[in-house]
Amino acid sequence: MPEYVYKAVTSKGQIVRNRVEDVNRMSLIRRLKENDLLPISITQVGLRSRKKVVNRKNIMDIDEIMKQANSSDILKARSVRPTIKERINIALAREERITTRDIIIFTQNFYLLKKANFNNIHALSTIIDSTENMSLRGVLQDILAGVEAGEYMYTTMEYYSNIFPYIYINMIKVGELSGSLTQSLEQAVKYMETTTDTTTKLRNIIIPNVLQLLLLVGILIIGVAYVIPLMEEKFVEMGAQSQLPPITVWFVNLCKQIGAHWYIPVIIILGIIAIIITYISTPKGRYNFHYFKYKMPIFGKLIYAMDFSRLMKAMLLNLENGMRIQEALEVSKSVVKNHVMLAIIETAINNILVGASWIEPFENSGLSSTMQTEMLKIGMQTDLTEMMSKLVEYMEIDINNLMRKIMAVLPQLVYSIVGAALIFLVLVLIVPCIQFYMGDWLFDAVDLPEF
Repeated sequence: MPEYVYKAVTSKGQIVRNRVEDVNRMSLIRRLKENDLLPISITQVGLRSRKKVVNRKNIMDIDEIMKQANSSDILKARSVRPTIKERINIALAREERITTRDIIIFTQNFYLLKKANFNNIHALSTIIDSTENMSLRGVLQDILAGVEAGEYMYTTMEYYSNIFPYIYINMIKVGELSGSLTQSLEQAVKYMETTTDTTTKLRNIIIPNVLQLLLLVGILIIGVAYVIPLMEEKFVEMGAQSQLPPITVWFVNLCKQIGAHWYIPVIIILGIIAIIITYISTPKGRYNFHYFKYKMPIFGKLIYAMDFSRLMKAMLLNLENGMRIQEALEVSKSVVKNHVMLAIIETAINNILVGASWIEPFENSGLSSTMQTEMLKIGMQTDLTEMMSKLVEYMEIDINNLMRKIMAVLPQLVYSIVGAALIFLVLVLIVPCIQFYMGDWLFDAVDLPEF
């Protein structure tokens, strides 16, 4: 069982501290109250804390606990200081970081148990017992407490939005509301694994090249600050008539100007950033920014394809559970965060209300491909659920193809940027060095006659 270091107030107002074992925080709080102890703080031992502290949802807040305490007695008891051992225990009491891999493993286990016809309470209890990450165990215990109290799982997950991604929470929400939690968990596993694989691939391509670019910039800075001035001094000392290349002189002068008036580019950059943030914070700016996401080079089509596929998967779950198209759209729109897609969905819902086609807004947006809209139209004439299932399969193939294209184009783009920086480095720094060590400056210095 996990160990806890607690600090509590006795009925006489004295503060006591101790280290005990218990099943979870809620059980320890109940135990303390049964012994006439009012908890002030409870910290789990052996864990590391996240930067962002999240209060537990299904546990009484410390402010509520303190309202029941006698403040004057607590003030009197402040003279009681913790021992060195207690300080060490509290210092070691940190919360372990919850990684994406932890969430994937939890989702996979939960999916397998649900597939084996476990109910939510039994499945969560089983997973909690086998979870090694103590921070995640605490979160799952809170989710279990909410389920036992009659709440949906997603309502407690929303409270831990720094742990569970927005899309993940809404996939669980769709599954719980539509009665297809098992299928939603399967989708969530695929989504998390795909996102992790994509992030890993992009990181493996971008990070090494960014480091190379930063290294080149560092070499340029060192060269302009130390190497080039040193070469200029040597040219003057030897009386050489040779001069640095024009591009080197231009770059050195530019760096001097920036150094002398550094506040001007800083103000300009900060001003541009402030304008962009202010514009994006407005409804129109946010909509245009989200539209740019769908139309941006390289990644735009992939972002839209993933959002559209996610929407179709959620709709398919709802339709298979007997929902009407309007209800399916209403529930499924929560899996999408992009305002352009949300606007398209709202237009589709309004079209249903007035008796028009709900597929038309997707078609008129210019974002959906002809294949996507035509498959939906055929589905409306035949069997929408079956056709949407085929559309989901097609979208997965399409997303994989887009990913392959991006992985083929992105390295070339990054290599081009690094290559341009390398060429600039050679022209600005390497060429003067070659000219200095291998050029004709010695002949110029002694003024030898030409042969």
